Amino acid sequence: MDGWSASEYRESMQRPPLVDRLSALSDPTRLRLLRVLEAEELGVGELSRVLQLAQSTVSRHLKVLHEGGWLARRSEGTANYFRLAVDVLGDDGARLWSVVADQSGTGEPYASDLRRARGLVALREADAQAFFARHAGRWDGLRRDLFGDGFLLPTLLALLPEDLVVADLGCGTGEVVAALAPCVRQVVGVDREPAMIEAAGRRTAGLANVALHAASLDALPLPDETLDAATLMLVLHHIREVDAVLREVVRVLRPGGRLVLLDMQAHDRREYQRTMGHQHLGFEREALAAVAASSGLALRAWRVQPEVPAALAPPLFLAVLERVAPEAQSGRP
Repeated sequence: MDGWSASEYRESMQRPPLVDRLSALSDPTRLRLLRVLEAEELGVGELSRVLQLAQSTVSRHLKVLHEGGWLARRSEGTANYFRLAVDVLGDDGARLWSVVADQSGTGEPYASDLRRARGLVALREADAQAFFARHAGRWDGLRRDLFGDGFLLPTLLALLPEDLVVADLGCGTGEVVAALAPCVRQVVGVDREPAMIEAAGRRTAGLANVALHAASLDALPLPDETLDAATLMLVLHHIREVDAVLREVVRVLRPGGRLVLLDMQAHDRREYQRTMGHQHLGFEREALAAVAASSGLALRAWRVQPEVPAALAPPLFLAVLERVAPEAQSGRP
């Protein structure tokens, strides 16, 4: 049953003899409770308001019904919620309840009880809606306070097929490699700087499906058609011969494999060439699409990323490039 733990389900399955169940039905208040709990799952305090009885009285009758095998109980924190769960009563109990419910009719006090119960449930839902309405403006922060901020990326990555082989080219210290590893069959990290690979090795220690290589991106240490996908994140502007790297990516991608490329849009900050060794002042869509096509990659998507007000660098773009089949490259049908 949805919403019930295995222990609660087993507890509900421990059915007493039929005579005990009959005894539990001998009180009119207990019949009122069962009629309400057939329709709604409620707590003790809510049932007290529905039946307009003292909470101690309701608790006493609930105890008899629960021990008699009529109720399933669910705990949430310190609160207990009850419901008549016909599907765990067994054939005898279900038939007995069908007769009892039919004979007791739909008149008073059952009709008033049910109206009050449904009103309480509606109020509970309205309270939840009011909570979200009050906190909508700060919901991201509230959720982060409750659950931290590490759940979003693993959730999104879980959408990936589990049998993928993926490479992060220019992997740096292995942040992307470590994030991908739990979600795919194998992750390859490549960086030309041995110090970066050493740091990535520390970060991914214990991940059996990670392979790291210190190598140039225009001479990848991978066999042909090894990868289903690859990423190039904030790396391409450091590379002088872009076409050489893209041709090498095409070599190691399987036909239909994709390269996801994140980099800066074209800009005029020439000081980046002097101070940070940038080889390119960002990229324009048309120019990148042309060099990609000459290398065997088709531009499938280009998305300008939202600007981050506090960011110092120029705006970014995200491009998705796909390796086209050899016959498409040669123009053959």
